[in-house]
Amino acid sequence: MEILFVVSEVEGLVKTGGLADVGRALPVALKNMGHDVRIVLPYYRAIAEKFESHAVSETQTLYANDRQYAYQVRQMDLEGLCVYLIDYPPFFDRKGIYTDSYHAFPDNPERYAFFSMAALHASTCVNFKPQIVHCHDWHTALVPYFMRRDPTGFYAHSRSVLTVHNGAYQCQHSYDDIPFLQPYEDIAAQKDSMGAINFLKIGVMNANKINAVSPHYGYELKTPLGSHHMYHEFMTRQHDLTGILNGCDYSQWDPATDPELPVNFNTDDMSGKKLCKKALQNAVGLPERSDVPLFGMVCRLTEQKGFGYLVPILGNLMQHNVQVLIIGTGDPSICEELHHFAHQEPEKFVFREEFSNHMAHLLEAGSDYFLMPSLFEPCGLNQMYSLAYGTLPVVRAVGGLRDTVIDLEENPMAATGFVFHSADSSDLLNCLRRAILFYYEYPEQFSAMQHRAMKTKFTWHDSAVTYLGLYEDALRQ
Repeated sequence: MEILFVVSEVEGLVKTGGLADVGRALPVALKNMGHDVRIVLPYYRAIAEKFESHAVSETQTLYANDRQYAYQVRQMDLEGLCVYLIDYPPFFDRKGIYTDSYHAFPDNPERYAFFSMAALHASTCVNFKPQIVHCHDWHTALVPYFMRRDPTGFYAHSRSVLTVHNGAYQCQHSYDDIPFLQPYEDIAAQKDSMGAINFLKIGVMNANKINAVSPHYGYELKTPLGSHHMYHEFMTRQHDLTGILNGCDYSQWDPATDPELPVNFNTDDMSGKKLCKKALQNAVGLPERSDVPLFGMVCRLTEQKGFGYLVPILGNLMQHNVQVLIIGTGDPSICEELHHFAHQEPEKFVFREEFSNHMAHLLEAGSDYFLMPSLFEPCGLNQMYSLAYGTLPVVRAVGGLRDTVIDLEENPMAATGFVFHSADSSDLLNCLRRAILFYYEYPEQFSAMQHRAMKTKFTWHDSAVTYLGLYEDALRQ
């Protein structure tokens, strides 16, 4: 199968979040299964400064609303994958990807409308006629729309798949500021009362198939509460909307080989995990204690991650014999609250306002439990990393968390963590208390659950097999 991956970031080249992990891992998995997968993404300055590439086309020009955009198509190799790069310096030769580190670029809608059109145009320039064009999130959600209105007929037999990684981000922007949409009267008719159009809505209504990054998130998008105010659109396309769980890159997250750990370990010899706990406690200034449960959390500090109901019960949690470590950056108000609490409980609670890959790996290995009480979580990766390291996740039953963690009360023989349901402090506190009691009262069962968690795998090969089924369904349309 010929597959064109249109994506705004790819791990190993440029990354701001989990989208980049999918942008690399899924094409690699599909390539390893024998498919011809090619990636197209913007030629950001961050790529130009670090990687070699070469031009594969003469200067191309796109026209939109009396403007012209002269760009080049460049090419490079990534793990045997062909990567095409859209080289248009006015949009992509910038210090940041989406932001200047403080604010989003105001022309992001025009930048990614151009990229969506240029990605399709580039494929014609190199004469790669894909059966499937797979695009991702709002940045490339216009691709299915442009494919349906391609005047050349090049994509007449191609089908589009749109993956929703996080439906909360939709790109609502003034129609008048996006030249590439000016020629289309049906888009103009979709303007809201403020004259804005919604990129993600356009993608959902035009893609042949839509998928979310976990089965339960796919279900949530079809509910009034979980649809991010797009209930009508998702329900209109409900028969073409599914959920496919992301895989996990175990080449980077394996406690048996992880170079970031002071001591490696596996299910046959868990002694290294105890030494990692000791090293973690020493690294952050917690008392070196092997007899108390250590709850770790590393994430962006946002309301999405559940801090609205976690912070209010930290005092109650500290009444127990526990240790808690939170690492991350983000919302200043959340940081301030966590700093204040850390000052009050220095023997039990540590907050580090930072992020480092080393500390993320050490926290995953050295903690007994991993906190992930998200308000919503389309897929989530940290709970998968935690399972691999024998660090039992404490999660809310949303999105991919519900699909990957089995609660002790739900199935004691298959349990891999602790799950609560309501987005409130009391339900979270009760769940944490269950985990604490389990640690102290049932050490043999705790150890068995750790081993069971470490044997739980979510591979990209399995995800790729499911995606191929979705592609085949799209081609049958």
